Amino acid sequence: MPGWLVAVAGVVAAVLGVLLLLDPFRSLAVLVAAVVLALVLLGVGDLAAAARADGSRLRWLTGAVWLAAALAVLVWPGITIRVLAAVAGLAAVLAGARRLAAGIRGTDEQRVTAVLLGAAGVAAGGVLLAWPDITVFVVAVACGVTLVVQGATHAWNAGQPRTRPATRTRARRFARTGGAVAAVLVVALLVSLSVVLHRARPSPDAFYTPPAAVPGAPGQLLRSEPFTRGMPADAHAWRILYTTTRDDGVSAVASGLVLVGKDAPAGPRPVIAWAHGTTGYAEQCAPTVLDDPLGAGAMPALGDVVVQGWVLVATDYVGLGTAGPHPYLVGQAEGRSVLDAVRAARQLGGVSLSDQTVVWGHSQGGHAALWTGIIQPTYAPDVPLLGVAALAPATDLPALVGHLDSLSIGSLFAAYVVQAYSQVYPDVRFDDVVRPGARVQVREMADRCLSEPKVVVSVLQALMFRQTILARGVLQGPFAQRLAQNVPTGPISEPVLIGQGEADPLILPAMQQAYVAARCADGWPIDYRTYPGRDHGGVVADGSPLVPELVRWTEDRFAARPAASTCAAR
Repeated sequence: MPGWLVAVAGVVAAVLGVLLLLDPFRSLAVLVAAVVLALVLLGVGDLAAAARADGSRLRWLTGAVWLAAALAVLVWPGITIRVLAAVAGLAAVLAGARRLAAGIRGTDEQRVTAVLLGAAGVAAGGVLLAWPDITVFVVAVACGVTLVVQGATHAWNAGQPRTRPATRTRARRFARTGGAVAAVLVVALLVSLSVVLHRARPSPDAFYTPPAAVPGAPGQLLRSEPFTRGMPADAHAWRILYTTTRDDGVSAVASGLVLVGKDAPAGPRPVIAWAHGTTGYAEQCAPTVLDDPLGAGAMPALGDVVVQGWVLVATDYVGLGTAGPHPYLVGQAEGRSVLDAVRAARQLGGVSLSDQTVVWGHSQGGHAALWTGIIQPTYAPDVPLLGVAALAPATDLPALVGHLDSLSIGSLFAAYVVQAYSQVYPDVRFDDVVRPGARVQVREMADRCLSEPKVVVSVLQALMFRQTILARGVLQGPFAQRLAQNVPTGPISEPVLIGQGEADPLILPAMQQAYVAARCADGWPIDYRTYPGRDHGGVVADGSPLVPELVRWTEDRFAARPAASTCAAR
C-alpha cells in the first residue's frame, strides 16, 4: 500500500479522534459511524505497516482485529452503547497488548515508546470494559484518545524514509516518546476520573429490599432502624420501609426518614411531613441513600424543627431506594408516599406522633405537597392536615416542560420527567417523546443523581446539546395530556402557603402567579409570598426570609390561629 495512502488514513483517524474529544456527546448513530470508520482506518494502517515491516505477524493480527471489530459493530442488530464499548474496548486492549509485546522485543530506542503506547491502549480499553455505567462520553473519549495516538503514529511512520540521518532519527525518537507520554497522561486522567466518579456512586443496601410477605394495606411499617448519617447531633432518627400505592392501585413499597429532637417534650408531637425536592429519578437517588439525606432535597429550617420538638417524617417517594419506577412529578403517587409515610411513622417505637400534621415541600416536593393536600380527604382521612406549604412548587407542568428547553441544564430535568412518564403511563412512549439523536443521552442522564459526582457528565451533556431533547410536536400529544393531568388544581380546603423566589429561572414567577390566580379563583385559601433576589434553591437556603416565615406560619397552624389569605388582594 502506498505510504501516502497510509499517511492520509492516519491523519483522518487522528482528526476524527480530535473531533470526538472536542464534542463527545454525539448520538449513538453518529458515534457508531465514527467508531466504524476509526476501526477501518486503524486496521488499514496496521496492515499497511505490516507490509512495510516485512510481514510482522503482530501487525497483521492487530490489523485484522481492527477490521473484524469494525464489521462486528456495523452488522450488530440493534447495537447498544454497552456493546459498542465492549467491541471498542477489546480492540483497544489487543492493540495495546501488541504494542507492549513489540516493545519488549524491540531495540532500546523503540522500547520506551512502544511500552508507553501499549500501556495507554490497554488502559483505555480497560476503562471501556470495566466502567459499570458506560456512557457515550466514555466511549467517545476513549475512542478519541486511541484514534489520535494510532492515527498520528501511522501518519508519522508513513512519512518517514527507511533510512534517516542520525539527527532526524533523534528528533523522530523525541517526538514519538513525547507523544507516547502525552497519551499515557490522558489515559491516566481518564482512569482516575473513572475511579473518582464511581467510588462515590450511591447504592441502596439490603434495607430497601422488602420482605417476602408484604401487607396489601398502605401505610404499614415493614422495617425500621436507627439512622445517623447526616443527622443533627441533637436528634434521634430512623429510616423506615413501608407500604404505599401506585396510581394503578398496585401496592408498592417506599422508604423514608423519621426524626425528632432528643429534648422533645414527652407525649404525642406535631408532625412535619416533608416532601423533598428533585434528587434524581433512579433508585440510588433516594435521600436516605445519599450522603446528605435532608440537604439533598433542600430541607429548610431543620434546626427549628428539632428545637420546636416537631417530628419530621420525610418520604423518599416510591421508586427511590425501592423498586421503580419513580413517579417523578406524578402527583397522586407522590402524595400517597407522603401520607403513607406518616401512617407508618405512627407505628414506630421510640417516638409518638399526634394527629396534627403540616406538609412542607420544595420544587418537586412542592408539587407533591399540593397533591398531598388534594388527595388526603379521600385517600387518607386518618391523616388530617392543618396546612400545606409549597415552596417554589412545580405547578403548571406543560408550561414548565416547555420552558426547560430555554435553560442551560433544562434537559437534565426534562430527562427525569420523560423517563418517569414513559415508565408510569403506557400511552407515553419514550421514542415518541425524545428525538432520536438524544435518546441515549436522555437515558444516561436519567440514571444519575443530582448529588453524585457523575452528574457533571450530565451537566456537560446538557450544556452541549445543540437542540431540544424533545421530539417535535410532543407537547400536543399524550405526553402533554398527562402533564396537564398532573397539574395540582385541587381542591384544598386547608390553608396553603406558596413561597416563590422572584429570581427563580426554573419555576418562573409569572408562571407561578398565573397558577396562584387560578387557584384563588377556585376558592383556595392561599397565602402567596414572593422573595426578591431569591432563585430556585435560594428561596429555602439559610438566610432566606422565607425560612423564619415558614416556621411562624407552621406554629400558627399547630396553634389553630386564623390563616391569612392574599387572594382577596389579587
